[in-house]
Amino acid sequence: MRKKMRHLVLAASAGATGLVLIAAAGTANAADRPAAGTEKAATGQAAAPLAAVDQLVGWATQNGGTTGGGSAATTTVTSASALTTAVGATAASVIRVSGTISCSGMLRVRSNKTIIGNAGSAIVGCGLNVNGDKNVIIRNLTFRGWDDDAINVQTSATNIWIDHNTFSDGYDGAVDIKRGSDFVTVSWNHVFDHDKSMLLGHSDSNASQDTGHLRVTYHHNWFDASTQRHPRVRFGNPVHVYNNYYYNNSGYGVASTEGAGVLVENNSFEGVADPYHLGEADSGPGTLVARGNLLVNSGAGQTGGSVASIPYSYTADAAGAVKSAVTASSGAGRITL
Repeated sequence: MRKKMRHLVLAASAGATGLVLIAAAGTANAADRPAAGTEKAATGQAAAPLAAVDQLVGWATQNGGTTGGGSAATTTVTSASALTTAVGATAASVIRVSGTISCSGMLRVRSNKTIIGNAGSAIVGCGLNVNGDKNVIIRNLTFRGWDDDAINVQTSATNIWIDHNTFSDGYDGAVDIKRGSDFVTVSWNHVFDHDKSMLLGHSDSNASQDTGHLRVTYHHNWFDASTQRHPRVRFGNPVHVYNNYYYNNSGYGVASTEGAGVLVENNSFEGVADPYHLGEADSGPGTLVARGNLLVNSGAGQTGGSVASIPYSYTADAAGAVKSAVTASSGAGRITL
């Protein structure tokens, strides 16, 4: 009988920002792990999730950490023009979105911003574009009907945290990360009524800019009958996909392509015929290691190769606890900010 994964509670500093994370190391002895791609985790639900719902974990804790606007002055916006001005300002700030803001296109977000949705807030018709900037937090917002991407991170943008947002019925990607961007965490989001969820790396021909970058953590997201790209990965290694809940995804769950290295760990797949695979469309294969996943009425998945080690501490909840934890706590309105 395979031994249970051991969780060691420890503290990890996020660098010079002063942010301290209390996490559980999601590691186990190699002898305790099942063969890659063969495991079906126990179906019993844990008494309570180990992961902290409001905590920054993953790649965005690296490279000095991610604090957004920090303790800078807070401004509340209620219109598209006010939101555009606030996110485009050069000074550090905390921006609260109140009510429903209707807009079009992509709004440029500059460095050192925290953008938080108040209860019931929504951005409808447009998206946020972090283009070459750094240290940005986007939390607790509902995005609907965007005409490009809902959130686009590109051109070597670094240290971005996208957390507790809800995405539905948009044109292109819910969260797309590309063009050499790095040190990003995408956590506790809910995607439904949507096709192309999360793209990592936009083009097979962009290896020179992307190789050595595109390091992203995706954890505790709810991919709720969304079709594909959960995520679709090019070049990034290691990309960490853990503790997400996949439900009735008609296309596929995770694709590792163009030399990417993806660790797919302790996720819950329900009704997903193609939970993870190598290569996609015209893109050549990457590598993918799968361990601890729960596969319910789902395919076996495709694995191959090795993935670089994860450098940060994190909580790996048992896969059997993921569905209840994620459906209870993902998406906008599930935390108090």
